[in-house]
Amino acid sequence: MSSKQSPYDPGAIASLPSFESASALDRLGRIEEAKQEYLAFLAREPTHFWALTNLGTLLYQGGYRTAARTAYAEALKWHPDNPVGHVNFANLLLSAGEPAAARSHYEAALALAPDHEEAHRGFANLLTELGDHVAAETHRRAAYRTGAIVAQPYRGESPGIPLLLLVSAVGGNVPTRFLIDDRLYRVTVLAAEYADPMARLPPHRLIFNTIGDPDLSPRACVVAQQLVARTTAPVINHPDAVLSTGREAIARRFARLPGIVTPRIAAVPRAILEAPEASDILAEQGLAFPLLMRSPGHHTGRHFVRIETAASLPGALATLPGDTLLAIQPLDSRGADGLARKYRVMIVDGRLYPLHLAISDHWKVHYFTADMADHPDRRCQEAAFLADMPSVLGPAAIAGLHLIRETLGLDYGGIDFGLSRDGEILLFEANATMVVNPPDPDPRWHYRRGPVVQVLEATRRMLLRLAERSETRAAL
Repeated sequence: MSSKQSPYDPGAIASLPSFESASALDRLGRIEEAKQEYLAFLAREPTHFWALTNLGTLLYQGGYRTAARTAYAEALKWHPDNPVGHVNFANLLLSAGEPAAARSHYEAALALAPDHEEAHRGFANLLTELGDHVAAETHRRAAYRTGAIVAQPYRGESPGIPLLLLVSAVGGNVPTRFLIDDRLYRVTVLAAEYADPMARLPPHRLIFNTIGDPDLSPRACVVAQQLVARTTAPVINHPDAVLSTGREAIARRFARLPGIVTPRIAAVPRAILEAPEASDILAEQGLAFPLLMRSPGHHTGRHFVRIETAASLPGALATLPGDTLLAIQPLDSRGADGLARKYRVMIVDGRLYPLHLAISDHWKVHYFTADMADHPDRRCQEAAFLADMPSVLGPAAIAGLHLIRETLGLDYGGIDFGLSRDGEILLFEANATMVVNPPDPDPRWHYRRGPVVQVLEATRRMLLRLAERSETRAAL
């Protein structure tokens, strides 16, 4: 999210000492004090664009998404001709799963500022989610026309620890908003697809490879391999490990390991699926209806459908983008009560941490659609899992999770799974892209705060441990 002054600043702020004070606190990372100062200033100047924008950004970064939305909307209300306001609001809408509304604001931003790189970058991400890869690439090239390296704002008072983030311009990156303290790390972002593998890397004591989806961005993974080969700094999530975490690869790697059940998955060209003999070809690969079909490289349930019969296949294909689709034999994670369950356990620095349990009436289980808030009994089950994972899952499942952790080879990642009636792991996916978001401030989620903090603190300890034993360097 954009904040602070920019070339589009609607007015001078030198005469606004309260805003300057809030901005200074903001830059120093004194977040709570900065929020209060912005609020005090806005009580006198309620339409000030940058006070609203900066406050919205602090709220968003702190996990207060509803409050951030209000601040951003108010900034846009009073300053509809400022492209930064449209970009911030679009980014928030996209993260909230509202692509149509996000699109209108990206388009408004680019109408006001055709060269706005962050608007192009966000719009490219949106179009990728929608499956319009040609248009996405046009905007992506515009977003990186000045180069692949972007320095992020630094809020610390000391010189800071130089940290290099490798990202994919296409998407599928590890969400790091709550993982990296910008008062401690001076972060430089390098988009792999637009990097020169032989160019000098920015100074760094640590590399965090956030490229996490080889199905979506295989080229970024390959470039990342070339980049990390030219440094002796520690690397979190080595590209070699990430490359083997595609959905089909994961199902194949873990298919014969004890205590773990994986779905049969086949990557099938669209042309074959559209042929009259599609059902016979799928049957030859051990796939029978009902089956799941998804477009590779998409998450949070987008472009992912269940097809009950062969007669429904053509209609389902019409809703899915991509020249190749993943056909998946579903795993039944329903309990005796008929409800589907999906557990998420995080891997950080060689340890397992329970993150959440989603319980749903629907086969497509995602935490944000599982209606956990409206079902106290489901929240009680989740609380029990978070408080005592070994007792809830049982020894066979815990052994299976450790086996997955060891085999993956990721420093940071997650495992989404269900349980069979026999207590085996039903492995849905295991990769680096799992989101760890602090819960909303609603008191119903109090039981979730501790486990989330555990994951975040473990990640921060890992970063600091690796950075402290490394010297600042720039690869030749």
